[in-house]
Amino acid sequence: MPVSVRSFAKINIGLKIGPRREDGFHELLTAYQTIKLHDVVRVSLTRGSGIDIRCEDPRVPKDESNTCYRTVERAMRALKANGRVLVEIEKRLPVQGGLGAASSNAVATLLALERALKESLTQAQRLQIAAEVGSDLPLFLLGGTVLGESRGEQVYPLPDLPSMPCIVVTPNVGVSTPRAFAAWDQKLTAPDSSDRMSELGLRLSAWLSESYSGAPFRRGRRENPLLELVRAGIKNDFEEVVFPEYPELCEVKQALERASARYASLSGSGSTVYGLFASNEAARRAALKLQKQGWTAQVTATLTRHEYWKRFWM
Repeated sequence: MPVSVRSFAKINIGLKIGPRREDGFHELLTAYQTIKLHDVVRVSLTRGSGIDIRCEDPRVPKDESNTCYRTVERAMRALKANGRVLVEIEKRLPVQGGLGAASSNAVATLLALERALKESLTQAQRLQIAAEVGSDLPLFLLGGTVLGESRGEQVYPLPDLPSMPCIVVTPNVGVSTPRAFAAWDQKLTAPDSSDRMSELGLRLSAWLSESYSGAPFRRGRRENPLLELVRAGIKNDFEEVVFPEYPELCEVKQALERASARYASLSGSGSTVYGLFASNEAARRAALKLQKQGWTAQVTATLTRHEYWKRFWM
């Protein structure tokens, strides 16, 4: 029997891009947040050898370029395991949407493979494999609200904040992350980027100090403490280069703000734009309004670390 798991999406609550490094990557600083939208991944093991990736979406690669394929290769080698691995991906998340779908699929595959093999890697081994395959993978080994540094692969769990209503809008646009980084390099100089990174670091530090002191959770507080993070003045730097090329994405953000979103932003390099709302009712009203305007808007919610792991296994 295949092992089935939910492969959850993420959004970026703020994303600062630093200078390009000698290895070709950029220094990044972001707060990842998992949300309830997900794909479904099924992993099974049979006799033989090799890796078989199956997905009905033609945009999902089935060869060695697939993150699930590369993750399985490394995991089988680390576990010294044998067998033919079949990975079936039921796509519900957009491709090139900025929601980390491919990265989440790979981590879901890794954990389902361990269960299918009845073998376990250490968390350190999992993190190493995840970081080798891609920058966004490690966050999905934590779930909830996660601080991402370096090229995004160095992750640290942040306070497990209460769930918050969220609307995800996915325009029919695919944004190339390498192209977005190239546009950013042309726009700003490295020193400028470093200064901006430092500024965000100070704001995040102030937010963390208050969060760990317990202040956002004090009795009688009406507001979701996740808004303490967005009030740090953070934003997604990719908006500066993606919005001019894809004006409809900027229009979506403005539509979310007009529909009473407490915070709206591009996720990753896009094309998904999301909004955080004060209540489920406010989110439902906003989604109906956006749908009448022709946007594909889904109501979901942020996913705490506890709920992430509670819902992960099917």
